[in-house]
Amino acid sequence: MQYKRLGTTGMKVSPLCLGTMTYGTPEWREWVLDENASRPFIKKALDAGINFFDTADMYSLGESERVVGKALLDYADREDFVLASKVYNPMGDGPNNRGLSRKHIMHAIDASLTRLGTDHVDLYQIHRFDYDTPVEEFMEALHDVVKAGKARYIGASSMYAWQFAKCQEVAERNGWTKFVTMQPMVNLVYREEEREMLPLCADQGVGVIPWSPLARGVLAGKKQGADGESKRSQTDNNTEKWQLGAAESDEKVIAAVREVAEARGVSMAQVALAWVAGHPHVTAPIVGASKTRHLDDAIAALDIELSADEREKLEAPYVPHRIAGHE
Repeated sequence: MQYKRLGTTGMKVSPLCLGTMTYGTPEWREWVLDENASRPFIKKALDAGINFFDTADMYSLGESERVVGKALLDYADREDFVLASKVYNPMGDGPNNRGLSRKHIMHAIDASLTRLGTDHVDLYQIHRFDYDTPVEEFMEALHDVVKAGKARYIGASSMYAWQFAKCQEVAERNGWTKFVTMQPMVNLVYREEEREMLPLCADQGVGVIPWSPLARGVLAGKKQGADGESKRSQTDNNTEKWQLGAAESDEKVIAAVREVAEARGVSMAQVALAWVAGHPHVTAPIVGASKTRHLDDAIAALDIELSADEREKLEAPYVPHRIAGHE
């Protein structure tokens, strides 16, 4: 495993990050694996050299953090893995159990650390931009989290480039901690972040850790909706909401992925992930795994170097899409 610097920090991460929304309790979503079913995937990732793990307080309403934190600490020394979590989404019915107010951030980080079983996270990310809280308020609160030793670095997720730039400018102007990562949705059927966000991150030395590199399985050739082969594909309405794979151009992209995969004798998932992992602005795509082959495909994708002709074939059918995933 060849490790990479996370942005301009000195911290080294694997070129794959294991996303852990799938691990927690099926009481939250029926496709989520419980603790006993989750642990083998975390162990397998560690054994393969993956040292980067991404969770969030909202996943299984905290149970994912508990399951993931316990497994990691059972299987590895704390200094040997990079642990990321997130704050923003509702954790209860009350008006202050969500968002990026100072009140919620300070409560949320302590609650996350308790569930994770550690005194710090390596990367604490805002799950989305908060339109109801002044940027100055949440950037100072995040700075205070870092200065309290509860997080080593901070990051952000899907938002408009102007919003991300504003957050960074406010932090720099006040001498506060700046974001070192951006977690946007990037895949072969959704490439809108290539217009502004990815160039901004490249210019500013911000690490990019994309989510949904397989477009919820669309780029792995999986059917979605009632005819889907998994509970998640049958019940996850985000695929439809974000219209992943719905456009005529998307069908051409998917066909190109299939063609390249068949020519190489590998899975579609490997080709689609190899494209994201090989993107010049990407540090480490975030992959999910609920079956052993999902993790095997992700690891195998790292050995695939797409040719210029293959990349052209995969990219050529793309047309502009409406912005998705920022809500």
